[in-house]
Amino acid sequence: MVHTVFTWCYGGREVFLCGSFSGWTERIQMILVEGSSMIFQAIQDLPPGYHQYKFLVDGVWRFDGQQICVPDEYGRINNVVLVNELASSSSSIHPELVLPWSDNMIDVSRHHLSLHLSSYKTFELIPNSGKVIALDAKVAMEQACHVMYEEGLAVVPIWDDCSKQILGMLTASDFILIFMELHRNRPMVINEQLEMHTISAWKEVKFQLHREAVGPTQLLHRRPLIQAGPDESLKDVALRILQNKISTVPVIHSMQDGSCPQLLHIACLSGILKYMCRLLRQRLGNLPLLQQPIGTLHLGTWREVGRSGRVLLSLRPTDPLSSALNLLIEGKISSVPIVDDKGALINVYSRSDITSLAKGNVYARIQLDQTIMSQALELIDEANHHRYGTCTHSDPLYRIMELLSDPAVRRVIVTNAGSQRVEGIITLRDVFNFILI
Repeated sequence: MVHTVFTWCYGGREVFLCGSFSGWTERIQMILVEGSSMIFQAIQDLPPGYHQYKFLVDGVWRFDGQQICVPDEYGRINNVVLVNELASSSSSIHPELVLPWSDNMIDVSRHHLSLHLSSYKTFELIPNSGKVIALDAKVAMEQACHVMYEEGLAVVPIWDDCSKQILGMLTASDFILIFMELHRNRPMVINEQLEMHTISAWKEVKFQLHREAVGPTQLLHRRPLIQAGPDESLKDVALRILQNKISTVPVIHSMQDGSCPQLLHIACLSGILKYMCRLLRQRLGNLPLLQQPIGTLHLGTWREVGRSGRVLLSLRPTDPLSSALNLLIEGKISSVPIVDDKGALINVYSRSDITSLAKGNVYARIQLDQTIMSQALELIDEANHHRYGTCTHSDPLYRIMELLSDPAVRRVIVTNAGSQRVEGIITLRDVFNFILI
């Protein structure tokens, strides 16, 4: 039996606890915490396992929306606790269980993490000091590429000086598309074309190319800027990034007097995960899902057939750069592992690596179909070589989360401990999809 603490934090004259551990028949009176007029607690000795409970507050049945909630077989909402046989009454208000994991238990823990993200606001991501870079829509694409390369940026907001607002985002994918388009049509004048194309002009070309691709019968609308406010929850911002299949959102504070809105921050999944890991670090014993080996969980893309709904793509060092760019765009993936003849990991090429072609204006001299991956990888600065992490299938979920919380590390490659053969890949999006969707 384990001492398990139950807490009601919302006041009342009389508060009782009732749960599945007593067959829902016994009402256990809860006692005010010393020095508080709002917080009631009760301690019960419970066997390890999964228990549902509810509170009777002044004659009205209540559940606590800030604790883990699940519907019962009749659709009624109850709180739920998973009791850890190693836990003590001092460890947490919401103890959990280390037992063989059922889908129901995983869902409860994921719900707990989802509630955790709902409890914090976007403004908490904003550092006390720092800078946010935006590019004017009239800037040439050549200059934009150099700025993003030198600043190590994969995404940057586009500022329109006429309307005094952020119009959209310039991404690494834009440079992949424009390089592919220019090399396809004007292979000898890449530099001049980049000088001529402003950001706004390229966005118009991109829209027209997309219109031609979908056909004249399809009605296309320009997607409005996807943004977030400083008072939105971290969960809402993470879901917006996932649902719109983007990597970042600008955090914008709209002024009530109608003056120019303020660009406060660029929110991304790695920033949210970093904040989340810092808060969870002292509570790992009460969140055993985070200690589960990632090889036992349904997240990521794996080489094993049937392991995930996606195919793990990889390239060899002798494959052309054009193959990598095509895979990134057509496969709608953010990176591709580069492996040797035995499938062992050599390196990773990602979308953001495209800006390395700005180094010495390399993009003006190379042919995408004649430059091989080993040559393309040599262009990437040594300082950027730690832009991915590695793990084995037995590493716990929390270690993968900590690796991905580093802004430079946007994916973790799962390798065989002995042969270094690539077995899978886990991205930031995979982790947040697992927790929230």
